Amino acid sequence: MRLILRIGGSVVASPFKSDLLVKYAELLKALNKEGHHSAVVVGGGALAREFIEIAKDLGLPEPVQDDVAISVSRLYARLLVEILGETGCRTVSLTIEDAAKCFGRGKIAVMGGLKPGMTTDTVAALIAESVYANLYVKATDQDGVYDKDPRENADAIKLERLSFDDLPKVLAKDTHIAGIHQVLDPEAIKLLKKRKVKVVVVNGAEPKNVWAAVKGEKVGTLIK
Repeated sequence: MRLILRIGGSVVASPFKSDLLVKYAELLKALNKEGHHSAVVVGGGALAREFIEIAKDLGLPEPVQDDVAISVSRLYARLLVEILGETGCRTVSLTIEDAAKCFGRGKIAVMGGLKPGMTTDTVAALIAESVYANLYVKATDQDGVYDKDPRENADAIKLERLSFDDLPKVLAKDTHIAGIHQVLDPEAIKLLKKRKVKVVVVNGAEPKNVWAAVKGEKVGTLIK
């Protein structure tokens, strides 16, 4: 399996959960031992959005707002790299090419953000494209994709399966803005659809959900 795991900042970093990050490292090591190749992209979560607001208050332009958020995501990625040790590449990959080289050596590649105007969802999708991944798992703070935002609508219904064509209909945003927070970024959707990568959105509070997705078990929401 060529797996791209996108760990939402809302899962491990809002607030920061050191024990959960350790569990993800253990999961990734176990997958690696079974012969699965993995690349991971970690989001910046609440702290990244806090720095975006600080940058806004300072009157800084959106590219700078994005850039400070990227710095936060790379800090969390660095922590994961250190926990992974020799199973990873010992440094946070700063380009898609670096991540692909790490991946190609059978190591676990880890990234945070890449550049202003691009979310970590899209970074993960670009890695998926580069390494010909066949599974993209988004570990988020929801049990899957809902027909409307479950945080604001008590009657929201979780969707077990949907197509890439249907996905934009249930998302709030269709363009990038600094700090965008939804199940999948619109640009990532375009890339994943183009490459026909299977996507599973799971509740990231339980790393075992990622394992279930890799094993092909019914979990979260399947998008293909």
